[in-house]
Amino acid sequence: MKSNSSLNPPYFQLTLFADFGPLRYLFFILCLSIYVTIVSANMVIILAVFLQKSLHQPMYIFISCLCVKSLYGSAGFFPRFLQDIVSDSHLVSRPFCFIQMYVIYTYASCELTILGIMAYDRFIAICQPLHYHSKMTFKWVQVLVLVAVLYPVFAMGFILYLSVRLSLCGNKLNRIFCSNWPVVQLSCVDTTLNNIASQFTTVTGIFIPMFFVLYTYLQILLVCSRRSSEFRGKALQTCLPHIISFLTYSISLFLELSLTRFEAGQLNASITVILSLAYLIIPPLNNPIVYGLGLPQIKGVVLRFLKKGPAAEI
Repeated sequence: MKSNSSLNPPYFQLTLFADFGPLRYLFFILCLSIYVTIVSANMVIILAVFLQKSLHQPMYIFISCLCVKSLYGSAGFFPRFLQDIVSDSHLVSRPFCFIQMYVIYTYASCELTILGIMAYDRFIAICQPLHYHSKMTFKWVQVLVLVAVLYPVFAMGFILYLSVRLSLCGNKLNRIFCSNWPVVQLSCVDTTLNNIASQFTTVTGIFIPMFFVLYTYLQILLVCSRRSSEFRGKALQTCLPHIISFLTYSISLFLELSLTRFEAGQLNASITVILSLAYLIIPPLNNPIVYGLGLPQIKGVVLRFLKKGPAAEI
């Protein structure tokens, strides 16, 4: 019979980290620079929206929520990742590993739910402009944000609860951060319930928001096709940043999900690392750039904000 410690290892080992010798410090500086850029860029957007009263509108509130979510997800990944780059040991305690999974997975799911409510906001603004202010009230905005956050919080909590209960026969994760599916694959017991719950959450938390965004833009395209070129130009101007964010995140998330179709060792380690990093680095960098440069309202406030400082916008 196996001991309890072998069935429930106190540590997980992240096996994708290679020994790059002195080059590890160069990688550390590069990744630290990326993290600092993510924090700085997203904080600028959040502060601009918070301090500028003219931006206290649904679309900009949703954008700031997207930026808050990026800070949250980055905080769950980068500090430990930076430590692992310069460390010789890549052991992660079991409690920390599940906490990191929870943070990263709620970040991933929240991105799509927030992009979904942003698509709904654009749909109302373009297809039903006369009813926009009556439908997108501050109270309704609060409800939408609450739903967009609470569903991932509870859904991912349930998924990880099922994983925590599993008896594991190993502790090696072929990843650079803690991930649920590799942990489930280490199970010594039946994982049918975990698989069903994961598939249900994938459909409700990923595919349904994606299809909803696609449906809203189909409706927007139909409305724009019947309107003037000036109307189409204005609609495109407000929708383009959201479309770019949606496509960027969908592609990077698809790369991460594709990893679940491969067993450990089937993919080249470098490819696995790149696929793993895509949705943790690209969207948090992309969103503030796209919205900060793509929307004149935010761009103007950010430029004034950077020139004059926070006090100037109060």
